[in-house]
This record gives sequence, C-alpha cells and structure tokens, in this order.
Amino acid sequence: MEYYALAHASQFVRPGAHRIASSTNVSGLQSVAFKNADDGSKVLIVLNTASAEVSFSVHVGGKAILYALPAGAVATFRWS
Repeated sequence: MEYYALAHASQFVRPGAHRIASSTNVSGLQSVAFKNADDGSKVLIVLNTASAEVSFSVHVGGKAILYALPAGAVATFRWS
C-alpha cells in the first residue's frame, strides 16, 4: 500500500512542497497534506488501511466533500 501512496505523492506533490496539517478521526484512514511552493496548491493524500470501504469528509475553507474510499485504496485530492 505504501508504494501506491508514494506514487500518488510523486504525481501531485512538487519539489519544495511543505507538509501542512491534516487530521483524521476515522479508524483505518491515514492522511498527509502538502502545500506546493510553486503555485500554492494543496494536496491531500488519504490511505484506507481498513478491510472495508470507509466514508469520510474533507473540509477546506468552509466547504466539504463526502468520499467513499475502498479497502486498501489511496485517494489524492488537489485544490488551489
């Protein structure tokens, strides 16, 4: 699973990016977030280590999205 998370990071997290705060209170989910230095875009990578699909929400700037992540899957969210 870590291999896929690394592949996601290398596609969207650019050299010079800084890690920024992210948190999850959902069992089985791990997350990490970055801010790209060149354009200020933000990237959130979420890994589901649970044995079942997990639904969660991502909250940014007063807005939220709901997402369902299958077991063992990785999702990447990017916004400006």
